[in-house]
Amino acid sequence: MPYDVILGDANPLMLAALSEIFDRDPRFSLVATARQGEGFLEACRRAPVRVAVSDWGLPGLSGDELLARLRDREDAPRVVIYAASPDPDLPRRTMAAGAAGFMTRDTAPEQLLDVAAAVAEGRMVFPFLDVRALAQDPREVLTAREKAILAALARGRTNAELAEEFGVSVNTVKFHLRNLYDKLGLKNRAQAIAFHYARAARTG
Repeated sequence: MPYDVILGDANPLMLAALSEIFDRDPRFSLVATARQGEGFLEACRRAPVRVAVSDWGLPGLSGDELLARLRDREDAPRVVIYAASPDPDLPRRTMAAGAAGFMTRDTAPEQLLDVAAAVAEGRMVFPFLDVRALAQDPREVLTAREKAILAALARGRTNAELAEEFGVSVNTVKFHLRNLYDKLGLKNRAQAIAFHYARAARTG
């Protein structure tokens, strides 16, 4: 079955071009498009999809705000940010905000399609990130919520206890844990706990 996808871009010409590209690819089924931040969120609410592709900062919402609004929804799509910004720190910012992939607009359309498919399948796709830019601490790529969940995880909390502590569903906890593992290159809960205590010992 093709992956349902929602596209967001303020530029109508870019949005039309993206729509045509995704429409032609049998891996995807285009569900909705949006030119405004609130419209993008509403489309995700009305028709939950596996993956969404959005510009960084649709009108009305910054990129950070958009991803924050999606982050705690258990039916939130995995988001690929497709940005024109020359800011070399943007890939790190999008990862920290909760995106699952990042591409620049000078990327070939075929590559964007491949990245969107990989993200829909559960992978995270980002360009090379210099770890020195992360203040020597890999935890800097985590959102505030993910850092809090990691700390609670290290205290022995189960998924059900994490859900109760943070006021979210167990599925949302699993979503956060999956992103946390992906960002830190970990495979499971035991590795995450070991990582937390190793970093705590190193930083005091």
